[in-house]
Amino acid sequence: MEKAILFVFNPDPMCFIHVLLNALDMKSKGVEGNIVMEGGSVKLIPELAKEDHMLHKLWTEAKEKNLIEGVCKACANKLGTLDAALAQDLSLLDDMSGHPSMTAYRKQGYELITF
Repeated sequence: MEKAILFVFNPDPMCFIHVLLNALDMKSKGVEGNIVMEGGSVKLIPELAKEDHMLHKLWTEAKEKNLIEGVCKACANKLGTLDAALAQDLSLLDDMSGHPSMTAYRKQGYELITF
């Protein structure tokens, strides 16, 4: 099975919509395409939970399909969204000094895609 990991750093919803759409598209075509939220993108976490947010429906669908690999623990802590991540049962990734390691995914055969 082909597999990609989508590392998103950009907090702009207009960027994040493409992350969600691509992950869902990959899933529909038999490609594993999971999302890692890093850097400023973690600021979106509490907003995405709001039903009136423009990306809420796609976010919910991605979560239901287990496409959210996790959230950078260090960034969520620093940017004040750790509690929001935990409230949404998102995995905290911290295997590289508190951040998710790209090398770990490369060693597992993932193609890395950054946004």
